[in-house]
Amino acid sequence: MDRRHFLLTGAAGLAAASRAYASPFADDRPLRVGMIGCGWYGKVDLFRLIQVSPVEVVSLCDVDRHMLAEAADMVAARQASKKKPRTYADYRRMLAEKDLDIVLVDTPDHWHALAAIAAMQAGADVYCQKPVSADVREGQAMLDAARKLGRVVQIGTQRRSTPHLVEARDQVVQSGKLGKVALVEICCYYHMRAMDHPPDIAPPEYLDYDMWTGPAPMRPYNRLVHPRGWRAFMEYSNGIVGDMCVHMFDMTRWMLGLGWPKRISSSGGILVDKNSIANITDTQLVTFEYDDLKIIWQHRSWGDPPDPNYPWAATLYGDRGTLKADVFHYDFIPRDRGKPVHKDVTYEFEQFPEDRTEKDLERHCAPAIRHHMMDFLAAIRARSKPVADIEEGHISTASCILGNIALQLNRTLAWDAARREVTGDPEANRLLQRPYRSPWIHPGLG
Repeated sequence: MDRRHFLLTGAAGLAAASRAYASPFADDRPLRVGMIGCGWYGKVDLFRLIQVSPVEVVSLCDVDRHMLAEAADMVAARQASKKKPRTYADYRRMLAEKDLDIVLVDTPDHWHALAAIAAMQAGADVYCQKPVSADVREGQAMLDAARKLGRVVQIGTQRRSTPHLVEARDQVVQSGKLGKVALVEICCYYHMRAMDHPPDIAPPEYLDYDMWTGPAPMRPYNRLVHPRGWRAFMEYSNGIVGDMCVHMFDMTRWMLGLGWPKRISSSGGILVDKNSIANITDTQLVTFEYDDLKIIWQHRSWGDPPDPNYPWAATLYGDRGTLKADVFHYDFIPRDRGKPVHKDVTYEFEQFPEDRTEKDLERHCAPAIRHHMMDFLAAIRARSKPVADIEEGHISTASCILGNIALQLNRTLAWDAARREVTGDPEANRLLQRPYRSPWIHPGLG
């Protein structure tokens, strides 16, 4: 099935495609799936995969015993076999079985590289959440491993599979209705940064905090760290730029057919909320420069958005029209007397009624993740690159990380994609690889 047609046919096409791509094996056996990281978005991703293919989830891994047990029960209730997966506290033991076709990596960002590379080495294709990595060299190592081992690696930048955004790309951008696009503004104005300052405490007994920390610097445990609050700390993430900019920057590159930016600069800092324990910026601008195009990111975790209808979005400015796009809708506004176009997100509640009741599900994202999983399955069958291939995810992730490095050094960075380094800046190049806590070894060293 042609991918563009598939994405535009909606839930009916999705159901047909799921039957067509149930298994890439001649004996039509279900794909055997394992997951590393059983928290919020891990379950969101895994349950969307279960919705579109008769996979068998056989293994789950998490360092939080409570989270792991809950996920195992939920998977048993959701998958067709009703079997409870095996559970592991150490992903290395899970992967040592070497019996998995697919591994989902839904850990905090600082664990993505080691877990994903180990899964590839164990013979699995990988679905890895964004951002690809916590530093640039990790992402390069993941890309190199995927190519060397011949693995299919899909990154969770599912804007590339969001039905209404696929329509906007095809029918507005690539059809030429925008004309020449020379400026794109991408933004996030959600009040998403942790704003309190709770005391450090002993980690709960059900959490292996040393393993949770892994290669990252060891911080005292704080309730903001786990679960779900770790993005407040640069030790585990790349802040709001790594979390939210990577989506909109990646979407923009996909819509416009862009590769690496040539120059990256940034400004900002903690300008307003100086009392929180969080060490990520509350205000930041990043400029990604191409030959005749600038993409400008801005986030503020305070104040009001300029356009309340598009608080996390991309606005593409062309000489013939403007496109505003986000996860909920898009609007095309032509400069001439042509008719504006508005399209809302596609929900699929009739086909997947469990979306209405699933705890913590971002319902507007469910169709996008399903389509993203179907693209992943089709790539596995064809042994081809998926739409959010590891290389595309690496470009988007590393560009955002370079924005943070530019802010740290207070200067513009010129990126040489062929050499995989910042031109003429040894200090910036040293920051491409973060130090690892012993005994963990950075994959870029191998």
